[in-house]
Amino acid sequence: MDTISTQKRSEIMSRIKSKNSKIEVLFGKELRKSGFKYKKNSSKYFGKPDFTFPKLGTVVFLDSCFWHGCKKHCRIPKTRRIYWLKKIKNNVARDKEVTTYYKQHAWKIFRIWEHEIAKNPEKAINKTVKFLIK
Repeated sequence: MDTISTQKRSEIMSRIKSKNSKIEVLFGKELRKSGFKYKKNSSKYFGKPDFTFPKLGTVVFLDSCFWHGCKKHCRIPKTRRIYWLKKIKNNVARDKEVTTYYKQHAWKIFRIWEHEIAKNPEKAINKTVKFLIK
C-alpha cells in the first residue's frame, strides 16, 4: 500500500525527467569538450538514444540504476513491489530489444551505467571516447 495519496504520487512522478537530467547534461558537456558532435535525445532514432552520432553510426545510452535494473544499485520499493518488478523487467527487456536492433542495423551501441558516471565522470567519458574512436 502506498503511503502517499495518488495525487501526491502523480506530482512526484511528474518531476522525474526523461531527458536532460543532470548526469546527461554533465556527460554531454564533457563529450563536446572531447570534440564530439552529437544529436541529443533524438526521438527519430529507435529506442530514443541519449546521444546519437550519425556520422559514426553510433548511439549511446546512459542507463539509470533504478529504471534499468542495475544489479548493484537498483532497490525495488517496498510498496507496489510487483508493479515495480514488472516495470523494471520490461525496461530491461526493451533495452535488449534496442541493443539487438542497432546491432542488426550495423550501428555501434554503447551503454554506460549512471553509477559509473556519478562515481568517476572523467573515467566514464574516457571509456566512451575510446569506444567512439575505435
